[in-house]
Amino acid sequence: MNIDELRPLPKVALHDHLDGGLRPETVIEHCRDRGHELPTANPEDLRRWFYESADSGSLVRYLETFSHTVAAMQTTEQLQRVAHEFVVDQALDGVVYAEARYAPKQHLAGGLTLPQVVEAVRDGLISGMKEAAGLDRHITARQIVTSMRHEEPSVDIAQLALDYRDDSVCGFDIAGAEDGFAPSRFSESFDFLKRNNMFFTIHAGEAFGLPSIWEAVQVCGADRLGHGVRIVEDITVEEDRAKLGRLAAYVRDARIPLEVAPTSNLQTGIASSMAEHPVGLLRDLQFNVTINCDNRLMSDTTMSKEFSLLADAFGWDLDDVEWCTVNAMRAAFLPHDQRELIVREVIRPAYASARAALSKDG
Repeated sequence: MNIDELRPLPKVALHDHLDGGLRPETVIEHCRDRGHELPTANPEDLRRWFYESADSGSLVRYLETFSHTVAAMQTTEQLQRVAHEFVVDQALDGVVYAEARYAPKQHLAGGLTLPQVVEAVRDGLISGMKEAAGLDRHITARQIVTSMRHEEPSVDIAQLALDYRDDSVCGFDIAGAEDGFAPSRFSESFDFLKRNNMFFTIHAGEAFGLPSIWEAVQVCGADRLGHGVRIVEDITVEEDRAKLGRLAAYVRDARIPLEVAPTSNLQTGIASSMAEHPVGLLRDLQFNVTINCDNRLMSDTTMSKEFSLLADAFGWDLDDVEWCTVNAMRAAFLPHDQRELIVREVIRPAYASARAALSKDG
């Protein structure tokens, strides 16, 4: 399957950072307005710079990329435009449901308050959905607000999530460096959200291994795991037979969704090639795998490209793509009836039609 064949098919994006998917042209315009210096003012050169910096193996260069995108998201108008373009770009790639995650505290340099940040993103998502509908690309988009795990823990962003839970915010997350910043540092936020019946996901099992996943699941009670691919460290394969450790078995059997971002994982050192990425084994073992982009700009990727790479690496076909897409839709932080409506009326019919067309051509 190639990208052109995959693009029209419905897809679901659960793990996509708002500050990691800007259009280069938007970064250039917004940074020029703010007097923020960029490595280059040429859109294609800047696109290449973002990817090469993220792919360089240098953490310093990787983090530098976000300093530029965050600088381009400091006013109401800038946040609205970025959120708007997030939705339209996803819709043009066939995404029918998307959750945009970001850390509101990183967008206060222009004088905005936390509520103003959330409302600006909300308005951008709404206008983006309207434009997409006008292009006959119907998409539902929500936002996930994030606390940075290296900051002093507080419940203010969890409270923000709760304040806007019926106004475009669908969940909460913690992101940033795993090693040295255990998920349990934010236990107060997670307990607060659980007491108020609010969904949350936790970045775990990407840069740090099993202890991070165990805390996220068993101490914090994560509804989903951001990445989670290092759960493979609790799986032993001998003579083509896999034996799951207790944690791996729990994560699989409890159907805890894994927000896997294959290209991004390669950039952060999970594997040296796509063929060696754990997602192939995790899918074979029936973990609740979902496929995501993480940072579309830094990884120079789209949902269609991710599935195309997995098809090349593991021989995935339409059944595999549909399976992951349905997993993702059912793991979305959206009411159950709305999730099932999209599965039943959008995803299933489209893949059935695609299979029928392939069968006819064959």
